[in-house]
Amino acid sequence: MKDSMIIGTRGSKLALWQARWVQKVLTSNHSSLKVEIHTIKTRGDKILDVPLAKVGGKGLFVTEIENALIDGRIDLAVHSMKDMPGLIPAGLRIGAIPARESAEDVLISYNDTPFLEMANNAKIGTSSLRRAAQLRAIKPDLNIQPLRGNLDTRLEKLKRERFDAIVLAAAGVKRLGLENRISEYLDMTTMLPAVGQGALCIEIRENDPAIEAAVIALNDQKTSIAISAERAFLNRLEGGCQTPIAAHAQMRDGRVHLVGMVASIDGRQIFKQSIDGSPKAAVNIGTRLADQLLDQGARDILELLKESANA
Repeated sequence: MKDSMIIGTRGSKLALWQARWVQKVLTSNHSSLKVEIHTIKTRGDKILDVPLAKVGGKGLFVTEIENALIDGRIDLAVHSMKDMPGLIPAGLRIGAIPARESAEDVLISYNDTPFLEMANNAKIGTSSLRRAAQLRAIKPDLNIQPLRGNLDTRLEKLKRERFDAIVLAAAGVKRLGLENRISEYLDMTTMLPAVGQGALCIEIRENDPAIEAAVIALNDQKTSIAISAERAFLNRLEGGCQTPIAAHAQMRDGRVHLVGMVASIDGRQIFKQSIDGSPKAAVNIGTRLADQLLDQGARDILELLKESANA
């Protein structure tokens, strides 16, 4: 066992909360271990005036941290799982996935108005194509505007830029102790979350047994199985920030239950299906569900989005 470790993370309040939580667990498990936190600014942190879907590329919030891990400047990285691209760079791997926080999205409205009671042309803040598509599927005339920045910044913009509401991941709001700001939890039948939403990813180097031994205690098997199914679904669809893709898996009665979705940007076309199976076949379950949606018509949506992105 090493006597010291360095965690790499983004520098936002939420990212630091997550890194400090991992730091606390590690030092609680190993009293003599010294764990430092090193903040790294990613490309996604630097480009704040452009919606994520227009920035392009994968790994906007993780690549620079992964480079530091590969170079040996840090010993492990703590990410939000939903920021992780489908493919992990050679030489790195997921070392642990802790128990998941709430996976839902939440609505934070200016006057605590529930979503279904909002005016059809209400101004809603989100830069997520996934969220926008599902909101428009219910209320096609919504005025959806881009909303970037960390959680505190988005909450400030709610009032300053006169949004009727903004949509955020419940996990981040809860982790920062801001649950009292939540107007409504959006049911997953209305708003299916991003792949990995609510979960953390502890990324390590391959063939690093000391770090592997330290972080494995943080792994939650049920969450890990669910995330495996979701990420297999994402990988098969080759999804990223430019595609309205959603998935959520959970363990029930000893089986993996996975719901997946692909939508057009305007929300007029939504392909959604569910599947279940053995935990041992989690990856296969995700791949099979993706193939089902591709055959039903999702392939056409994804090809149009790729053409648009490359235009």
